[in-house]
Amino acid sequence: MSTFILVPGAWLGAWAWEETARALSERGHAALPVTLTGLGERSGDATPEVSLDTHINDITAFVMEQDLRDVTLVAHSYAAVPVTGAADRLGPRLERLVYLDSAPFAEGMRLLDVMPEDVVDQLREQVAEHGGGWRLPLPPFELLGALSSIEGLDQAQRDLLRTRATPQPFRTFEQRLASPAEFGPDLDRVVVACNDAKALLDAAVPTLAFLDQSPWRHFHLPTGHWPMLSRPVELADTLDEVVSSAR
Repeated sequence: MSTFILVPGAWLGAWAWEETARALSERGHAALPVTLTGLGERSGDATPEVSLDTHINDITAFVMEQDLRDVTLVAHSYAAVPVTGAADRLGPRLERLVYLDSAPFAEGMRLLDVMPEDVVDQLREQVAEHGGGWRLPLPPFELLGALSSIEGLDQAQRDLLRTRATPQPFRTFEQRLASPAEFGPDLDRVVVACNDAKALLDAAVPTLAFLDQSPWRHFHLPTGHWPMLSRPVELADTLDEVVSSAR
């Protein structure tokens, strides 16, 4: 049995993991979804001051306050940035890091750095016009699809995402990571790549070359960027395989 801490990407709360968490529990694991400050049921805590540091503190406190150990920490999408920062603080409490359709960030990077410049401009327009200058509502699906694949989301799942998504405090996208994790030699490091990410890995993109080297392990989930919505049970099966196949 493993203890999974499931950290959602932008605009999402713990609600997004419900089906995957249930399936992991049925497989004998402890599955603990997290909602970061200002999102999901914590949307009332959103302020212009909520930043990347806030979310790093959220993840760190979630583990420390419950005295969790031998943790498998799962980062979906945007969560790769705060999870990378939190991993540096959690150190030996972590057994495994799983980057779900994401990858660790280097010191000085921010989420906006991995987006095309024209997309960043459109996001800033959304913040200015619809977010009071500090929040980013879930963009229209046309723009969202330019950020990451919406493959696999049927109409009901798109409606769920549109209905339950909450605006993202934009400082979380703008702030740069100050101290990336120094992963210990015994930490199991895993990438679960959906279709677009797998294509990048297969293409040997230079900035991702380190992920092709030991000790990183790869798993493929054939769907788009929101597998907890499009393939929740299959995602649980993959995470279960991540644990059972560990060295």
